[in-house]
Amino acid sequence: MYWVWMLIVSLIAGIIFGPLARLILPGKQNISLGWTILGGGIGAFIGGLIAKALGVKDTSGPDWTQYLIQVICAVIVVAVIAGYQSRSRSTV
Repeated sequence: MYWVWMLIVSLIAGIIFGPLARLILPGKQNISLGWTILGGGIGAFIGGLIAKALGVKDTSGPDWTQYLIQVICAVIVVAVIAGYQSRSRSTV
């Protein structure tokens, strides 16, 4: 049940972390809002796994380090999606 809950929370976090990742990335990303949210959700999920593996997730109060790791992962995932989208559009 933990994994299902983590997936749901990651997709909700993608609503915040996806657009935040696009703000952090330099330049223009030609990807839709749906891809932005999905990329943010995937990044949040991967970042949550990394934070759990590092033991960061087991703190009292807000987990700022976990959020930072999730935002960094979201930036990476959104950058990969944007790069893939731009390459697929330029070859068509």
